[in-house]
Amino acid sequence: MDAIVYTSNTGFTAHYAQLLGERAQLPVYSLEEAKSHLEKGADIIYLGWLMAGQIKGYNQAARLYQVNAVCAVGMGRSHNTKIQQELQERYHLNSTPIFVLQGGFNMDKLSGIHKFMMTTMKNTVGEKLEQKSDKTPEEAEMAQLFMHGGDLVKSENLDPVLAWLEENGK
Repeated sequence: MDAIVYTSNTGFTAHYAQLLGERAQLPVYSLEEAKSHLEKGADIIYLGWLMAGQIKGYNQAARLYQVNAVCAVGMGRSHNTKIQQELQERYHLNSTPIFVLQGGFNMDKLSGIHKFMMTTMKNTVGEKLEQKSDKTPEEAEMAQLFMHGGDLVKSENLDPVLAWLEENGK
């Protein structure tokens, strides 16, 4: 494996990329930085933030590099198999492992259309979840994130990625 490459919007994906780079002892580059540090076709693990079911920056990274594994960072809990399956189908990642990692939410770091979209989500989904009396633990966590923000990046969420790296001799 040559490097960890990422695209981040509010910093949670960048934080995971740095943690993964430290733990795997691999260099870490933003997608923009990678263009001047890596050769086309380099073997990478790509980390991108999730928005509306899309892994931001993935298509560009896949055109430039050999993506050996993908980490999708969103608000939902890590290792969510439903999201994982949806992303595998959307991006045709049948033979490429995909890992879903919980990042966080910070409205203050959003701007433009992203801030508008998430304000709408907060005012609809977030408020409904907050008012729901029989919330599941995951719903309570999402309500907390929507209404108050938070950082849920945890190094241990990367354990399956590191196990995959070790298993595959990367």
